[in-house]
Amino acid sequence: MPDTRSATASAENDAQKLEKLGYKPQLKRALSLRDLTIYGLLFMVIIAPHSIYGFVHTDSHGMSTFVYMVGFTAMFFTALSYCRMSARFPIAGSVYSYVQHGINPHVGFIAGWLILLDYIFAPGLLYLLVGLWCQELFPAIPAWIWIVLFIIVNTVINVRGIEVAAKADFIFFIVEIGVVLAIVIGGLYYVLGEGGGAGQLTVEPFYQPGRINAAFIATACSIAALNYLGFDGISTLAEETHQPERNVGRAILLSLAVIGVVFFLQTYVVSLIEPDYTKMKPETAFFDTCEIALGHGFRILLLVVNILAVGIANILNAQAACSRVLFSMSRDRLLPGFLSKVHPRFMTPYASVIFVGLLSLICSMVSTVDGLARLVNFGAITSFIMLNAAVFWFFFVREKERSGKAIIRSLICPFIGAGILIYVWTGFDQLTQIVGFSWLAVGLIVGFVKSKGYKEVPQAFKSIKMS
Repeated sequence: MPDTRSATASAENDAQKLEKLGYKPQLKRALSLRDLTIYGLLFMVIIAPHSIYGFVHTDSHGMSTFVYMVGFTAMFFTALSYCRMSARFPIAGSVYSYVQHGINPHVGFIAGWLILLDYIFAPGLLYLLVGLWCQELFPAIPAWIWIVLFIIVNTVINVRGIEVAAKADFIFFIVEIGVVLAIVIGGLYYVLGEGGGAGQLTVEPFYQPGRINAAFIATACSIAALNYLGFDGISTLAEETHQPERNVGRAILLSLAVIGVVFFLQTYVVSLIEPDYTKMKPETAFFDTCEIALGHGFRILLLVVNILAVGIANILNAQAACSRVLFSMSRDRLLPGFLSKVHPRFMTPYASVIFVGLLSLICSMVSTVDGLARLVNFGAITSFIMLNAAVFWFFFVREKERSGKAIIRSLICPFIGAGILIYVWTGFDQLTQIVGFSWLAVGLIVGFVKSKGYKEVPQAFKSIKMS
C-alpha cells in the first residue's frame, strides 16, 4: 500500500507540473530511468560505428577512436543544455518546447520546425538503408518490400504504446550488447592471445605524434559529432516518464556516457585487429575486419543484427520521437490539428505515429541516402545551436543566475556547446545549406501565418506560470 500511495502521489505531482506549464496530461506515464537510457542508446545505435567505421578510420589516418572521443566531447555540452531545460520544463516537444520557454514561443516554433528536418526525415533515411541492406542479403526481393514491412511493424508497435516499444528496446539492447562483447572479447583474444593484427595494445588508434593539431581536431569534430545524434530524442518522452524533471536529464547524460565508452571499445579493438587502414574497403571495413578475427559466420550475423537493430530498434525510437514533436506542435495549433489526436485505449499520439510512417514511406521511395542525410544533419545541428542559446537567455539573462556555478552552467557550457556546433555547421556543403535555408524560409512563412504576423502565442502560454 505505501508503494501504491507513493506512485499515485508521484503521478499527481507530474500532472500538476504539466498543468502548471499550460497543458493537460494526455499521454500514459510508463517509462523509468532505465527505459529512457536504453531508448537513448538504441536511438544513437550501439553498433553505429559498424556502417561508417571505414570512412572515419581512413579520414582520421587510423585514429578512429580519437575521433569518437572528440565527438563525445562535442555533444557533451549540448547534452548539458538538454539536462537543464528538461529539468525546468518536463514536457514533450524537445528543443521546440525548450526554446519556446527559454526565449519565446515564436523562436521556439522555428527551432521545432528545424528539428523536424532531423526527426521527420531520419526514419525515411533509416528505412532506405535497411531496404538496401536486406536486398543485398536477398537480391530477389525488392528493397521497397522490406521498407513497407518494417514500416508496418514499427508503426503498429508505436501505436500500441510506449510500454510495448520499451519492451522491444530491451530485447534489442541485450542483443546489441552481446554483439559488442563478442567483438571486444573475440578481438582482444585474436590480438593478444593469437598475436594477430597489432599483436599488442597500442595508443595509435587515439594518438599518433605529429598528426594531432587544431585543424585535425576540428575536422574530427565535424566527422564524429553527428554520430552521437539521438540522445536528444529522450526529451520527447517527458510526458510519458515518471519524474521527468529528474529522469530525462539523467538518462541523457547516462546514455551519452555509455554510448561513448561502447564506441571507444569497438573502434579501438577493431583498429588493433587490422592496424593498416590503407588495406580497408571503407564501405565494409568493420565487417571485413571482424571476419578476420571471428570468422565468416560472425560477419553474416553482424550484418543481420545491424539490419534488425536499425530496422526496428533505431527506427522505432526515431518514429516515436518525431511523433511526439508533431503532437506537441499540433497541440499548440501550429500544425494541423489531427496530429494531436490521442488513442483512447493506448494513450499514444497515434495520428502522428501513422503520419510519420506514411511520410517515411514516401521519402524512402523518392529520395536518396545522401539527400536525406543532408536534411537530418542540418536540422539537428541548427536546432541544437538554438537550444544552447535558450539556456543562456533563460537562466543567465532572464533568471539572472550569476553565481559561480551558474556562470559555468548557464554561460560557459552553452557557449562552448554552441561554438562547437557552429563550426560543424559551417562544414555543410552548399547544397545542404541551400536546402536547409529553404526549409527555414518555409517555416518562417508558416509561423507568420499561424501566429497572425507573430503576434499570437499558443493558448498554453496565455496562462502559463513560469516560476
